[in-house]
Amino acid sequence: MSSVVTDVRATTCRDRNMDFRFKIGCLLLLVAQIHSFPSPATKDEAFIVRRTRRDKSYDGKEVAHGVPTGPPTIYEMQVDSNITHRFAHTLVTSKVKNFADKAQETVFSIILPKEAFISKFVMSIGGKEYDAYVKEKQEAKQLYNQAIASGQTAGLVSANARESNRFTVAINVEPASKVIFYLTYEQLLQREDNQYELVINIHPKQPVADLRVNVNIQESQPLTFVNAPPIRSGNEINDIQGDLDPRAQIQMIDANSATVSFSPNVERQKELAKTLGTNIDEGLSGQFVVQYDVERKSGGGEILLNDGYFVHFFAPPGGNPLPKYVLFVLDTSGSMYGTKISQLKEAMKTPSSLCGTSTTEDKFHLIEFSTVVSVWDIHNEDNSVRYPSTEPSFFLVDNDRPKEDITLKRFPGRNDVNPDNIKDTIKLIDILDADGGTNIADALKVALYLVDVDKRTNPSNDAPQPMIIFLTDGEATVGQTESHKIVAEVQEENTHNVPIFSVVQEENTHNVPIFSLSFGDGADKDLLQKLSLRNNGFSRHIYEAADASLQLQDFYKHISSPVLRNVTFKYVDDIKEVSDTTFPIIFEGSEIVVVGQIDKDKQLPPPTISATGIHGHVELHPEVRKPITRLERLWAYKTIQQLLEDMERADDKTQFERKALDLALKYSFVTPVSSLVVVKPNGTDTPIVPIPADITDSPVGQALGLAQPLNALYEDTQVNTRFDYQPVGLPAPPSYYGVPQVAATTTSRPPPTTTLTPIEVLKSELPWLGPILTNDNAIATYRGTYKLGLNETTTDDIPCPATPSNGAGVCRLLHECPEVHRLLTNVYIFQQYYCEMRGFAAVCCPHIVTN
Repeated sequence: MSSVVTDVRATTCRDRNMDFRFKIGCLLLLVAQIHSFPSPATKDEAFIVRRTRRDKSYDGKEVAHGVPTGPPTIYEMQVDSNITHRFAHTLVTSKVKNFADKAQETVFSIILPKEAFISKFVMSIGGKEYDAYVKEKQEAKQLYNQAIASGQTAGLVSANARESNRFTVAINVEPASKVIFYLTYEQLLQREDNQYELVINIHPKQPVADLRVNVNIQESQPLTFVNAPPIRSGNEINDIQGDLDPRAQIQMIDANSATVSFSPNVERQKELAKTLGTNIDEGLSGQFVVQYDVERKSGGGEILLNDGYFVHFFAPPGGNPLPKYVLFVLDTSGSMYGTKISQLKEAMKTPSSLCGTSTTEDKFHLIEFSTVVSVWDIHNEDNSVRYPSTEPSFFLVDNDRPKEDITLKRFPGRNDVNPDNIKDTIKLIDILDADGGTNIADALKVALYLVDVDKRTNPSNDAPQPMIIFLTDGEATVGQTESHKIVAEVQEENTHNVPIFSVVQEENTHNVPIFSLSFGDGADKDLLQKLSLRNNGFSRHIYEAADASLQLQDFYKHISSPVLRNVTFKYVDDIKEVSDTTFPIIFEGSEIVVVGQIDKDKQLPPPTISATGIHGHVELHPEVRKPITRLERLWAYKTIQQLLEDMERADDKTQFERKALDLALKYSFVTPVSSLVVVKPNGTDTPIVPIPADITDSPVGQALGLAQPLNALYEDTQVNTRFDYQPVGLPAPPSYYGVPQVAATTTSRPPPTTTLTPIEVLKSELPWLGPILTNDNAIATYRGTYKLGLNETTTDDIPCPATPSNGAGVCRLLHECPEVHRLLTNVYIFQQYYCEMRGFAAVCCPHIVTN
């Protein structure tokens, strides 16, 4: 089944005489359709929702009668990513110009990491910025529909699923005009295979004259390495022959920080495209990757505490892995026929899949299921045992068929991981065949029963760690077929609160992690995700392509080395809003992140980490440190992720959904419970967002007929998302970076007063200010630290050559120039228009025209 693709269209203006300021490129229709990657078989579609129709590639050189023709050109694309405490803030800037003498459509499309939350989207059209803001999903949809129905320009961005990662916008660009897209997303990097990895997808669909990626890393611990591996295709795992070296510039600033830059010229972009096997006329289509890791001096990890928020990073110490007992539960139903079953066999026949990082104590079981479940005797297939003995009817639901007493079955015992057994297993895998229905419930029940038998037979505390690896390509069609009942029954069986089988079983608390693999587009991914989340595991998707066996091998490798189990973090009782603190199993090269809150005036004593390792019980103690930046957004991000997982686990999702929504609105995150929406009223010059503190007397307020400040109408849900946070430490952007241009060079306002702007008002008008504000009210930027000087006033008229609103001006303290606050959308623009005034935060302010 192919991925759903949303067709995003822009309508050409009918009225060519309408002032451009009132059109914003005619009709703007904004949609973000976020879903899992399509099959790599459709490689060109792997990075886009819809491509703009073009007769041929355009590189900006075509001309007709001296006038450039062809589709709109991306003349600059820049990606700035700042990583602090493993938390990455990434800003994608794409600048497009329509050189033609007619209006044309352009598409801005980007793939986001599946863990990322969009936190900001802005378009600059005709020198004006149009800003998206976060709403609850249904409310955003209603606003969008109302705007469209009333003839307003509007746009909607929403995430449909947890694995969403696609963002697309299409607009109409006027002749000889420009549009700039700004997209900001944030993510917590996950540690796998002893490293963190930032993946940046690049797919502009044309060579870009100015293509730059800048990554800035600042960590609280020394960096052990920083690496930029070869460019990846983003699709199949393969060994592409050729030069894919990004030739990145890596600079170590100090022990804890580094910068990585990637700026291929047009020829290099085409060379990379050719090596990757894509169309060279469409430029680079691949992934730029930055890898790094940090030192760990304490076995208990490190805790960062600031302003009442804490984050605890814990990577398990190296050492010998725990012995494991792996139960492979493999779907061999009819839908696996052909390529899928061949790829499954290929993957399972590799030693890394069957044993991974093995110990002499490792054990395994091979279970296949279709209409019935078969537990294989790897030495003699005739001794394999089926459950149920007779094939259930497709026409009977689970409760209609008689239960077979599973305890009367004498299933083959577990197998040792050794060369002889692996050899026999590979022979057995060769004869697997695809046929029959999909009996998911019984397959997992049999696996859990085998663990239960093993637990009673081998009750030692140092028994191998059981794990179920469950792979299916479809939905349940035999036995219990209702997804919610399958999840409930498996969970109950795993915790043994209520016996599932017809016979009474003795109490057991093994609680086996279930790792689910969905194979191909037909798999019930929602079911598998719930199964894993409710049973201490996680789910992954195996894309149906030539590299499927390699994807399976990579997954097995990831979970092949459990190093700790029954891990518990014990904090003081004063903490609140804390994420999960118990983990049944941790793998080598991974990391656990726990976040929470504590009263600002209290210290956080180092907690105790209790776990079981290869040598028995262990206790570890972390170090408490002060972070180099604030932790609030990291805490919010991780807390929302935790709440979304809790939603999947819970039968009643209301409580978790409400809390997740409240945080998403507060911190401007686009999540499965929230959306972005853009609305521009007709007949006004000003976008509806961001909304000034008081617009009753403004042109917008008059146009809307407001009798009170608009903020008052939306105070419960309105979130101003104008670049809430911009990372400190990135290279200074060029002079034209993100600067909205307006026609007027002078500003009219009432005579200035001596009343100073309170810090709270200033932070409200400049949302990026709070995260970089020091305790003594100074702005800490990558160029220096500047005091706000709220009790200071300007005494001299120091001239400035340019202001954010164009034209010359004078240097004023930041709080004395509210006229430009709406234009200072991030710390970079502030820095660009900063002017020197005795070390205070000052900007170039327009000349004031007093009336």
